[in-house]
Amino acid sequence: MAFDEGLAERARAALAAAGYGGSTEKQMFGGLAFLIGGNMCCGVLGPDLLVRVGAEAGPAALAEPATRPFQMGQRGPSAGFILVAPDGTATDDGLAEWVEKALAFVATLPAKA
Repeated sequence: MAFDEGLAERARAALAAAGYGGSTEKQMFGGLAFLIGGNMCCGVLGPDLLVRVGAEAGPAALAEPATRPFQMGQRGPSAGFILVAPDGTATDDGLAEWVEKALAFVATLPAKA
C-alpha cells in the first residue's frame, strides 16, 4: 500500500514543531511509521494518519469525527491504534492535535534500546 507523501511531510513538520524533529522513520504496515525512542508514535497508511493513543484513550479517540479502528489483516482491531481519515487532518491544527495525542501516549512508554 502506498502512503500519502504530502501527509507524511506534514506529519514530519508537526513532529518537528512539537520538538521531535529527530524521529525515526520506518516502513511498517504497508505505510510509513514515525518512532520516538524506538516506539511507534504515528504514521501514514494510504491517505490516513495512523495514531497510537493507547488502549485507555482509544474509545474516546474513536468518538472523534473522521476516525475508525486500525485493523491489521484478519486480526481484530489493534487496541490503542486508530486511523484518522483525511477530513480529520485537513488542517495543520487538526493534524497537530492528533500528533500531540500520539506524542502524549508515547511519552508514557520506556524507550527501546
